[in-house]
Formats: sequence, C-alpha cells, structure tokens
Amino acid sequence: MTALGTPHILAVDDDQALRQLIADYLTQHDLRVSTACDGKEMARILESSVVDLVILDLKLPGEDGLTLARKLREDSNIPIIILTGRQDQADRVMGLELAADDYLTKPFDNRELLARIRAILRRVKATIPPDRPDDTVRAYRFAGWELNMRTRRLTDPGGERVELTNGELHLLAAFLSSPQRILSRDQLLELSHPRSGEVYDRSIDVQILRLRRKIEANPSTPQFIKTERHAGYVFSVPVDVVAT
Repeated sequence: MTALGTPHILAVDDDQALRQLIADYLTQHDLRVSTACDGKEMARILESSVVDLVILDLKLPGEDGLTLARKLREDSNIPIIILTGRQDQADRVMGLELAADDYLTKPFDNRELLARIRAILRRVKATIPPDRPDDTVRAYRFAGWELNMRTRRLTDPGGERVELTNGELHLLAAFLSSPQRILSRDQLLELSHPRSGEVYDRSIDVQILRLRRKIEANPSTPQFIKTERHAGYVFSVPVDVVAT
C-alpha cells in the first residue's frame, strides 16, 4: 500500500475507549480507520466500503468474534487480526484455525499492533498479480480517490461520493485497470463496453470529457486522464488494486 491508496482498517471491539485508542494511533501513522462495537456495525461498514484488514475482538455482545470471523472468512479473504484476553488460549487457537492471520493478547503495545498490520498488508500486496481480472477487484485507488467495484461508488479524497453514469463508471474502471498505458479509442471502447451489451450512443471522447469534469481539478489541464496525440489517452498516475 502507498499514500495513493491509504489502507482502510476496521477495528471491532465493544470497549469504546480501546476502539478510540486504536483509531487515534493508527490514524497518526497514515492509516484510515473505521470502528464498530458489534457484528451489525461491522457488517454495515463492510457492505458500504472497502476494508483492507479487520481487527476483531473475540468477546463481543450478540454474535461473538469467533462467529464473525468464521462468516468473514467464508465471504472474503480480508485479513483478520484477533484480539484475546490472556486466559483465552482455546479461543485464540480456534481463531487461528478459522484462518485469522494473526492475534494479539490484551493489553497490547500499539507499536506491535501497527507492525503486525503493516507486515500483513505487505504480504497481501505481494500476492496480488498484475493485470488481475475485473471480477476479482474490490476497488481501485488513486491519489486519494476510491472506486468501489462492489458498490459501484466513487469517492473523492474528502470521502464525498461522486455520481457516475453507467458509461462513466465502466470507462473509469477501464482506465484504472491499465494505468500509465496509452489506450486507443478502440481499446477503450472494448474495455469499457458493459457486459450487459449496452451500446454507448456517445463517442469515447465525449465520455472522457464528462468524466474529466467529475474527477479533474481543472478539466482543461487534466492531471489524471491525459490525451496522447494521434494515439489515444493515458491514465497518468499510479493505481492501487484492492483484491477480493
């Protein structure tokens, strides 16, 4: 992960003070943090945004952490760090058997938590091959922006949603899947053609003009989608891929 794609950490614990402590510390170290007190809040955040790693307490009200870890592992490969008490040896073993990636015993040192998070994120990023097919991409991130492919939502660096038409979304995804490469108009048309078979009644140039108006600070001098004369267009900044 890089500053272009700030990792999103979800901390799930019923102790409000501990949640705030984790959030404050990780935010100071360039991580984006959301918090949840139980399984319902956890599910809501996972449904609405892309999460790169979950810190999960095993002792939660309602559904316990082991149940939530099991469900999360069945639905995704999101890394999990479990939090346990000193006497919870059996739960710790069970959590690891459920394919949790690591565990920490309470109370823990924030620096150790940060180190373990960074180690897991490095390992996950190293396993993502280039040119990953679209159906295995959860999100694209660039310069603080995020395109969530699951919810079909584009958010700007301030966290505000930017509405896209179906054509604009497919076109942006085509650019983000091939960053810093020159793409011809024919290539863009092929890459961005919706699987539903919908045919655009506007040219690629018009679609790009509209997309620039939504993501560029100054559409007349674009920093993201640049024109390559007699060749096509290029998405000129690096893109981070968040895989399923």
